[in-house]
Amino acid sequence: MVVEAGMSVVTSLPAAVQDVVWQAWGEGESLRRIADRAGVPSHHVRRYLLRHGGVRPALPRRSPRHLSPGEREEISRGIAAGLSARAIAEGLGRSASTVSREIARNGGRDAYRATVADERARVEARRSRVPRLASDERLRAVVLSRLELDWSPQQIAAWLRREHPHEPGMWVSHETIYRAVYLPASRNLPKSTYQRLRSGRTMRRPRLVKRSHGRGHLRDMVSIHHRPATVTDRLEPGHWEGDLVMGKRPSAVATLVERTTRYLKIVPLPDGIKAKDVSIAVARALFNVPPGMCKSLTWDRGREMADHAWVCCTDR
Repeated sequence: MVVEAGMSVVTSLPAAVQDVVWQAWGEGESLRRIADRAGVPSHHVRRYLLRHGGVRPALPRRSPRHLSPGEREEISRGIAAGLSARAIAEGLGRSASTVSREIARNGGRDAYRATVADERARVEARRSRVPRLASDERLRAVVLSRLELDWSPQQIAAWLRREHPHEPGMWVSHETIYRAVYLPASRNLPKSTYQRLRSGRTMRRPRLVKRSHGRGHLRDMVSIHHRPATVTDRLEPGHWEGDLVMGKRPSAVATLVERTTRYLKIVPLPDGIKAKDVSIAVARALFNVPPGMCKSLTWDRGREMADHAWVCCTDR
């Protein structure tokens, strides 16, 4: 941690704390709860996560194709014993060219040292590769143009494959696009591009559903699985489905659809989307429904229906 001008600027966290932060972040915990679990201030956690775009850095791994420290020790011993590169390679189960290149790039037979060669390989492996969207200007321009049209990374990835079926160079995964938007190390799109994504978040959130800590839980809910078969099969009129449709905040409307006839009512919500306001608006919309045509109302678990028990929708 570095301190500048009396303000703590987080450049990193201890390895043990990082593990706790990433585990809790992956479980969907809030920043405050992550900070409590990690034992650090919440603003330190936020700055650390922002630094990595909300994406945990990949742990360094040695590819099986690369020589291990033990294999390099065997090469060193083989050189000391006067063995040829081919003989050393046979003992390792590697190709002779692999051993020959390993010796040549590390000073030759007279200068080869296993520990020095392994450290050199480790440093070279840490060199960052140029991201796809940074090296291909054409691909970058196409992706950026679609993002400016408010397309999602998934839509862009699918569209590129459809538009360029014979140009694999114009294909890119949605994950690559997300990384270009969020990861500082590979960010090669304008910094404000995240505002074009539907979430509008400054850092990427895990795909897990955020845990509920008791707040916003709807009381007296009736599971959709308890609905009679006549409702599920749309055999009996009078059963409605509702949903909340958000526009540009604070604009919103509620929709009410009768399941059998597919009759639709649009319910304005001029007073907002708080539970009390939504329940009053929905009740008013259903008040003039003909008798026998208002038997049940199905809604999702949105907090706007916290007062669902107040909305009386019974056969009249």
